[in-house]
Amino acid sequence: MGYKVAVVGATGNVGREMLDILAERAFPADEVVALASSRSLGQEVSFGDKILKVKALDTYDFSDTDICLMSAGGDASKEWSPRIGQQGCVVIDNSSAFRYDADVPLIVPEVNADAVVGFTKRNIIANPNCSTAQLVVALKPLHEAATIKRVVVSTYQSVSGAGKDAMDELFSQTRAVFTAGEVVQKKFTKRIAFNVIPHIDVFMEDGYTKEEWKMVAETKKMLDPKIKLTATAVRVPVFIGHAESVNIEFERPLSPEQATEILRSAPGVLVIDKRENGGYMTPHEAAGEDATYISRIREDATVENGLNFWCVSDNLRKGAALNAVQIAEVLVNRKLLNKARQAA
Repeated sequence: MGYKVAVVGATGNVGREMLDILAERAFPADEVVALASSRSLGQEVSFGDKILKVKALDTYDFSDTDICLMSAGGDASKEWSPRIGQQGCVVIDNSSAFRYDADVPLIVPEVNADAVVGFTKRNIIANPNCSTAQLVVALKPLHEAATIKRVVVSTYQSVSGAGKDAMDELFSQTRAVFTAGEVVQKKFTKRIAFNVIPHIDVFMEDGYTKEEWKMVAETKKMLDPKIKLTATAVRVPVFIGHAESVNIEFERPLSPEQATEILRSAPGVLVIDKRENGGYMTPHEAAGEDATYISRIREDATVENGLNFWCVSDNLRKGAALNAVQIAEVLVNRKLLNKARQAA
């Protein structure tokens, strides 16, 4: 039996990626519908070898749709996701709108797929923040092996995490630098071309940014509330791909060799760690790939049971679109979609 899938925000970076990944992975859909705001009505987007015309979200009837992949931003999700869920359609939401709601499961399939059953309370499942998604894929198998006490993470996040306008700004600023033109700042608080900005999302009262807070809250919700985590989130002049420098303190000893073997057999992870020039992964090489890549695995001798590694992933895929499609695959494989209709 095939399913009917709607992609909301189909004209955006992540929405287009969702359509590509549904086609690439041959998701069992009889029909895929591209939706966006009324100003995008009639635009065309690609789905495999097909072209879909975008329909308007505000006039679409979800009563015969099984899954809605939502990538239209937090405000749109707050307005539409509960309405869509009430019609018996399961919403897999890429925004932060419902991540911290106790009645909404926050899912990375390689980490906590079993928690997906909780979706029936609201027919909504949340996708984590892009920087958290790749981190917990790497942390999960290590936590099971030696129990993580504390994590210190510094992120190097590409501009695509801030949307198409941010990518355009990096491009236009870079061109302006080379042509001695005017460097215009709109999306970012400081120039992003040939620069790094230690500021993602809004500042909070304690001095951390919301992006940094998200990593803490989401790791605790998905992995273990006892884990202590501190983060510094930095925007870098890279188009696609987030990188993270990760320092972990464990309860029990775990050597770099043991960690490498554990990560090599972990789902969703690829270890590329040759201790030589170029023997590691960078965002450029991870772009367009599904895996979370781990490199530079080494001991941190400054603490007891310490370990460092470098983590890279395509933020538009594992950090957003791929993870959403994987959640949909869990629903299908576990035959949970009938429960959505019953819940509605």
